[in-house]
Amino acid sequence: MLKTVSRLFLLSTLLFLFACAGPRVEMPSYKGIDVRDVLDSRNVISDIEAEFSAIFERDDTEIRGDGILDISRNGDLSIRIYSFGFLALELTSENGIIKSTPVIDKNKGIILTYGLRDCLFWWDIKDFKIDEIEDKYRLKNLSREIWIDRKTMLPVKQKVYLEDDRELMFYYENPENAGDIWYPSKIRVEFSKYSLTLNFKEMSFFPRDLTRGQQLQSLLQNHLLYLP
Repeated sequence: MLKTVSRLFLLSTLLFLFACAGPRVEMPSYKGIDVRDVLDSRNVISDIEAEFSAIFERDDTEIRGDGILDISRNGDLSIRIYSFGFLALELTSENGIIKSTPVIDKNKGIILTYGLRDCLFWWDIKDFKIDEIEDKYRLKNLSREIWIDRKTMLPVKQKVYLEDDRELMFYYENPENAGDIWYPSKIRVEFSKYSLTLNFKEMSFFPRDLTRGQQLQSLLQNHLLYLP
């Protein structure tokens, strides 16, 4: 009798959990779709807002925090990072002018400005050549290389060449979706002796010159339904 009751309880619990779980969202198929079309379709996006957790590392030092970000395609951004509930860093970049409280060194500034812009707006690459390497596309121009998974049409890795012959490296993982738009929810940035790992809790995409209420309609009209 006790075994029967236990089995019924377990079965009821499993049914409850399955009932509460949301429907699984499958990634779209890109068979027959040119990677150039996927990149072009994302060009309608001009602004990204995100919430994230961050791990900033240098040598044996590690700093953790949570942050909010608003970044535009032109590189303008506003970012706040909190640690233990207190504001640890506030940084803005407008027309190439960077302001931060507290003041940060040049390397951190590069990661948090040029780095975030190029890693999040990864599709914004011009005058590139395409190579097919196994299961990836490699897009390359004079300043950047990006490897895109042929199945998901999401980036796997990116290299950005800076003017002083140094390189920014980005590594992408864990696809998630915001509506019909898929994005990597984990990004690792490496530069010089620094690294920054971002885990995005939420990300929103906004098209140019439109209010947030018009976002979905614009994305649909611009053929973003098949975006990763």
